[in-house]
Amino acid sequence: MKKITTLLLSLVLAGSLFAQVTTSPLLAEVNQDSTWIVNNYFKMERMIPMRDGIKLFTSIYIPKDSTDKHPIMITRTPYSCTPYGEDKFRNVWTRNTKIYFKEKYIVVFQDVRGRYMSEGVFEDIRPYIENKKTKKDVDEASDTYDAIDWMVKHVPTNNGNVGVSGISYPGFYSTMAALSGHPALKAVSPQAPVTDWFIGDDVHHNGAFFMMDDFHFDYIFGQPRPKPTTENAKGFDFKSQDNYDFYLRQGTLNNLTKRYMGDSIKFWNEEINHPNYDDFWKAHTVTYHLKNVNPAILITGGLFDAEDCWGAWNTYKTIEKQSPGTRNKICMGPWFHGGWAKSDGSHLGNVQFGKGISDYYYENVEMPFFDFYLKGKKDLADKVPEATIFITGENKWQQFTEWPPKNVEKRPIYLNENGTLTPSKPRLANGFTEYISDPAKPVPYTEDVHIDRTKEYMTDDQRFAARRPDVIVFKTDTLMNEMTLTGPIIADLMVSISTTDADFIVKLIDVFPDNFKYGKDDRYPMGGYQMLVRGEVMRGKFRNSFEKPEAFTPNTVTEVKFEMPDVAHTFQKGHRIMIQIQSSWFPLVDRNPQQFLDIYHCDEKDFVKSAIHIYHDSKNASSVLLPILRK
Repeated sequence: MKKITTLLLSLVLAGSLFAQVTTSPLLAEVNQDSTWIVNNYFKMERMIPMRDGIKLFTSIYIPKDSTDKHPIMITRTPYSCTPYGEDKFRNVWTRNTKIYFKEKYIVVFQDVRGRYMSEGVFEDIRPYIENKKTKKDVDEASDTYDAIDWMVKHVPTNNGNVGVSGISYPGFYSTMAALSGHPALKAVSPQAPVTDWFIGDDVHHNGAFFMMDDFHFDYIFGQPRPKPTTENAKGFDFKSQDNYDFYLRQGTLNNLTKRYMGDSIKFWNEEINHPNYDDFWKAHTVTYHLKNVNPAILITGGLFDAEDCWGAWNTYKTIEKQSPGTRNKICMGPWFHGGWAKSDGSHLGNVQFGKGISDYYYENVEMPFFDFYLKGKKDLADKVPEATIFITGENKWQQFTEWPPKNVEKRPIYLNENGTLTPSKPRLANGFTEYISDPAKPVPYTEDVHIDRTKEYMTDDQRFAARRPDVIVFKTDTLMNEMTLTGPIIADLMVSISTTDADFIVKLIDVFPDNFKYGKDDRYPMGGYQMLVRGEVMRGKFRNSFEKPEAFTPNTVTEVKFEMPDVAHTFQKGHRIMIQIQSSWFPLVDRNPQQFLDIYHCDEKDFVKSAIHIYHDSKNASSVLLPILRK
């Protein structure tokens, strides 16, 4: 889910690769004169007919050079093809699109069904119809097929080869394009793709509702559109600059619905009436259908993507498993959501990664990928490896023949007495750490005051949280050798709670040495910095099944085990590994009333305190399973 001010950057069509690299000659040339694109392209706008008679608005930018034929690159978007008018060019000289223009691609943007100037009815993450029987059986895959079919027949100077790419929601449309089956579609790049809105992206993580992002997004996308329009929907006026205060004052999700959503915001009301992972959510999950995928695939994502990190990793893994014959590749860098298209990737918040990171990606991954499949540049055949992953901490790109890598040893690290984190199991016969989770005073996800969710929280300093009594902390001794983690993290907690439900947020943290500095001009005290490497929530009632939630038996030891999204990070010698555990992460995640009930429709009186015990003894040992790369 994206803020409207950044949504237009979801137009992804990209190209560049490694980290310690200066700006590529191609990028430098484009930067010199952005008017080159206007002088060398003309624009064509068409309403392209779909098989059911609905027409989709499409902007087509075509090279004036007709001495050669050119590949077509498409981005299908719910965020507008603006500006409208064949004499009006959009601001295409941003990092992710200008290279395609300079390389003389035919660049296409299309308003998806029911958005902006396209006809029809919009549906969020429209379900895929596997067996289409009539022309009325339409989905995003069929719309992509029909759009491609029209373009290869009607767009002048095209070479018959088509690619599709997009970031975030357009990443979802890219994944759906891969299922279209059109023979002209040779290569697809879903980037930070929306994938599963219950398990890991945007709307929920492990069944816990990501309230702050979803509320604003649904409010904008859910506003009725009586006819095609070039106008943006109005955003929500919070009348506040403090999101923690705003959402806490609402009391409950039910109040939020009654006060601001009513019955008119369709998808919000569908979400709150489908609290479990039922057929509604499964129908809206594209990964179930990623079988026999024909075009080559390049998945791109950010290690610190606050919205669709899970989608990038798991779209790749699902294709590997369900469609093993597909030419499938992945690239993950140290970016925020869509950061490769919007920034140089040199830092996120206070944490620095080095120069030339996004340039490296475009020069060595995306452009070689599309140039090979769409332009037939045979010399690029083996240039893009299976997995190109930036390892933070050591701040270097690494190439792997598969992901997770083969040479990974999964090793548990145990919570132990006195807040220690050790490779050996606890020896005490009885041991636990207790904290009181109070929904009236939830743990904030960041220490700053702001209204929009920050992208920087994914690497934020966690010292503010470590100082709270409702956050428990475990850490290793100072590391004598570096340790690199490559793959998913498994949290395996033995817990008891005094109520019938609770959330469990586990955070993997890199603790910098007390004397650490990047340089003399550090604006933030980096000595002792507690860098969030990965944090994830598990709504406790879904610990055994997302389809059939289960209440906890109060004061009974229970296992809560769940997977956290992959990491690619080196804990350097002299650093420490820290684990923080808490039961609220507000207002990023809605508050759990800590009773087994329908959270979307409960009352303020239903919110109660819970005494949480995290066990670390010889019989009930809590641990975090680390994927350690053997070098």
